[in-house]
Amino acid sequence: MLNIGRLGVGVGLVTMSIFVAACHKTTAVSNALDASGQVEVVVPERGAYTGAFMDFGDEEDTVTLETIEDFDQLVGKHQAIIASSSYWGEQRFPTANLNVIWQHGSLPLVFWSPWDRPYEQNRGPDRFSLFEILAGKWDAYIDKWADAARGFGHPMIVVFGNEMNGEWFPWSGKYYGGDEWDPNVHNWKGPENFRRAYRYVVDRVRARGATNIKWMFHTNNYSYPLEVWNFAPSYYPGSDYVDWLGLSVYGQQFKDEPNPGIQSLVDWPYQELCGLDPNKPVMIAEWATGEFPTDPTEPGIHKPEWIKQALELFRTRYPRVRAAVYWHERWQNADQSYSNLRVNSSVESLQAYRDGVANPDWLGNLILRALPKK
Repeated sequence: MLNIGRLGVGVGLVTMSIFVAACHKTTAVSNALDASGQVEVVVPERGAYTGAFMDFGDEEDTVTLETIEDFDQLVGKHQAIIASSSYWGEQRFPTANLNVIWQHGSLPLVFWSPWDRPYEQNRGPDRFSLFEILAGKWDAYIDKWADAARGFGHPMIVVFGNEMNGEWFPWSGKYYGGDEWDPNVHNWKGPENFRRAYRYVVDRVRARGATNIKWMFHTNNYSYPLEVWNFAPSYYPGSDYVDWLGLSVYGQQFKDEPNPGIQSLVDWPYQELCGLDPNKPVMIAEWATGEFPTDPTEPGIHKPEWIKQALELFRTRYPRVRAAVYWHERWQNADQSYSNLRVNSSVESLQAYRDGVANPDWLGNLILRALPKK
């Protein structure tokens, strides 16, 4: 998440509908989810999963069942996807967090970020430099994390190095050669070094047998800097390494910014992302806008209308969008002002969100398919 003033970015059986595909159709079978059973999450043929990140603390990993249940009640819908982070600086796999999410009947989305404390943006590479990763320095950690993911055993989506086409995170191509051309690989060095590291990490994790992971390539909607070398195609690791295509879509985050409409924020980036692969599903992996005191005569779209527009257009204008994850967070800026992106920043914004996700095409429950027993 781009934000100059802050950080980047129950045990039991859950009753769910297990969907079994046959003859290209999906038939619902009511059943109880066996928490130890082998299942996969099906990408919906119609509609899209709704999900959220719920302000899980400074490391974005303080996941609690109470927070999740409170959010579900707030918006009037169960969350199919719940996002949290796993920063490399913590050197651990978030098993407890993912168990809470899965046992709630939701799919964990994990931002696995090669980032060290103090997790401040715009300060360049740290000990988890892409070059150090490629040199094998962190192989033991990657393997341990992969083994724990395999041990978790349930479906999860993992993003390695989100928003790499921005300049705020230390894995940005800006820090690894930028726009210097490498004729040997016909690519710019900055994006190519990220692409190499992404493949390296995925290959190691797969080699440990963590087949329950689906991988997402996740860009910011517009590249910063907005130059050809920094566009998404230069970073794309190839379709063999990607299951989902992800996009961050933020409106106004600070009081002195405009709040553009959804089409201007999504139309071109969506086309760019879809051009990477003709078939991969697209997730609006982060989306939100702030609420600030405004003069009614000022131009621009206000938060309730922005939310209404997003929840309508994501599912109607962009046919490959199969999930959207709202970034429900508030933080204090250096000037003591607040950026409030939470869905309940006002009564009107909350109502717009509740009304939008009430549409039956926004799916709050996962579609699952049983895997054959090994």
